[in-house]
Amino acid sequence: MDKELQDKIQGLIGSKKIFLFMKGTPDAPMCGFSAGVTNVLRSLGADYNSFNVLSDMSVREGIKEFANWPTIPQLYIDGEFVGGHDIVVEMARSGELQKKIGV
Repeated sequence: MDKELQDKIQGLIGSKKIFLFMKGTPDAPMCGFSAGVTNVLRSLGADYNSFNVLSDMSVREGIKEFANWPTIPQLYIDGEFVGGHDIVVEMARSGELQKKIGV
């Protein structure tokens, strides 16, 4: 991955405590997994930013390499990769996600 793309991704992640790379937007998710993560975050009242990977193919492919994670959505908290849909749902069930985001 080139430095410009890496810097762009790092800047997006650093723009908010909670950051979600997803397909679509929180108000109009374009896949069930992205919808699931936004629903979890919404139910917790989390304040987060997101990026629609369908709008930029370089970010869509780059984020997979950046996190060494093959799928989207990808959730970051405090700049740290947390996981995708299944991990986020499980963390919310266990209460771990709420502790991590401070709600």
